[in-house]
Parts: sequence; structure tokens; C-alpha cells
Amino acid sequence: MAKVVSLGIHIADMLGRPVVEIPPGQQLALLDEIRITVAGTAAGTSVDLAKLGLDVVAMGAIGTDGLGDFIVDTMGRYKIDTTNLVRKDGIQTSATMLPIRPNGDRPALHVTGANGELTFEDINLDAIASADYLHMGGTSLLPKFDGEPTRKVLEFAKKHDVIVTFDLVAIDRPDLLDLIEPLLPYIDFFMPGLEEAEMMTGLSDRRANIEYFLDRGARHTVFKMGSAGSSIAYRENGELKEILVPIFETTVVDSTGCGDSYCAGFITGLSHGWDLDKCGLFGSACAAQVITGLGSDAGIVDFAGTVKYMEQTRKIQPTV
Repeated sequence: MAKVVSLGIHIADMLGRPVVEIPPGQQLALLDEIRITVAGTAAGTSVDLAKLGLDVVAMGAIGTDGLGDFIVDTMGRYKIDTTNLVRKDGIQTSATMLPIRPNGDRPALHVTGANGELTFEDINLDAIASADYLHMGGTSLLPKFDGEPTRKVLEFAKKHDVIVTFDLVAIDRPDLLDLIEPLLPYIDFFMPGLEEAEMMTGLSDRRANIEYFLDRGARHTVFKMGSAGSSIAYRENGELKEILVPIFETTVVDSTGCGDSYCAGFITGLSHGWDLDKCGLFGSACAAQVITGLGSDAGIVDFAGTVKYMEQTRKIQPTV
């Protein structure tokens, strides 16, 4: 069983659906469903990885409050190793309120909380050295860990032959590309959304974005493109190669965590030695299941069920 360290953002999500509008004053709106889930570009991916059968180590910062207890207890039920979640006194666990719209869109109200206190000194490098994969998720919302501390960890991972996958939270900040570029030479699979890549580079052409990140050291780009599918690209003997991956016909309830689940599925495929086409397709199958329910932990049951879903569900070819 492959071992994955999932490092970065750990959040407790509070979600409700369907939210058409926020009622004025102190009036009441009735919803069909409200849930609290473990989420974030590291923690949400951890839960999906564990469901898919991998050995998962969670690494990040949470508070000593009830929300932190919830994250630890929930991850424990999935047999995720939480001993490397550092608990920060006097600051709340990071949390997000998500009023889910009828079409699945998810505006977010977020408290940075303990994620903002993660530092290089909190990282267990020995745990990373013993892993097969390091999934880094959350750059831009880890102010004490972003930049040089992250670079040092990724460099350490590569020196120990750990495969590095990388996702981020692409908020609109002028220095985001400055944070990302020094990390690219240590990243095997750079996995943002295409819109996030375009926001960082200012380039509107997909191929131009692929070349931008490959030219700066990333070994592969894996762009998640929503209803347009996904793109996996790399260079072979100097020639740019791109794989366009379809999506699956599915019912849209809530898009929260779809990108995290794609990453989990892709890493799982890598751990089974699959080719990149199949890794991307498995990631797409994970996202298609998650989008059918409320919260980032919806849809996926286990590895076998997801393989069956991938093999039997109608595919929709990319439109790009």
C-alpha cells in the first residue's frame, strides 16, 4: 500500500443547500441539508485517498477547539494518521461556511485560523522521507509556511525520491506567482485549475499556460477544467505531449471538493502504476462522484466502486 503525506490546508466546512438568497434581517430560510465535513486542499484529499485504499499521513495545523477535535476524530475513522497535525493553542481551527447554490456553485466565507500558524518547524521531515508521495495543498493561505519554507520541504522530498504533487488555493493576490515559481523545479505534477493557472500567468491560451509552467521546472501540468475535462501535459524528447481527459455524465449537487478528489484519484492511479490517461480518468471519476452530494467527502465509497464507476459510466469528451 502506497504511503502519502498530505500537507497543507485543513478546514472544517459547514455547508447548506440549496441557498437561493440570504434572508434579510433575522428571517428564516429552510434548507434541504446542512453538513459539517473535513475539507481543504490537503485534508479533503486525505479523506478521499484513504477511501481509495492508500496509507495516508495528514500534516498541518489545527486548533485545540471542538472543530479540531472533529477533524481528528473524523480522519481517525478513515484510519488516517493524524499524529502530525500540530494543534495550536489560542487560535481556532480553520473553517469555511458554504451556502451551496441550486446549480452547485459554492461561494465561501472563510476564517484562516490555525492554517495561518503552520511553520517549517511543525513539519516532520522523517515522515515525508519515508513516504512514496507528498501531496502539497494550500499555498497562498499558509502565510507562515508559504514561500521559502515550502520550497525547503519540497526540495527535501525530491532529495529523498518522494513524488511531489501540488495543488493550491488560487486567491487573487499580486505575489501568488512569486510564491509558486521557486517551487516548480521540485514538483512532479502541478495540479491547479486551468482558470487558476490563467489567473497567475495572465495568459488565456491553455498551451501557453502549459509551456509557462513546464519551462519553469514542473515535470507535468495537470489542469482541472471543470465541465471541459482535464489536461495532462509534459515534454518527451523536447516535444510537448498533451492528454485530454473526459468527464463523466453525472448529477450536479455541490462542486465542493471536486478538485481535491481529482488529485486523490490521480495519485491513486499513479500508485497502481497506471498510465497517465487512466490516472486522469480515475481522477475524473472521483470528481464525478463527489459532485453528486453535499461536501467534499460525498460520493466516493471505495477503490473498487470507483473503478466500476469509471468503467461503466458514460463519458463526455473534452470540448476544448
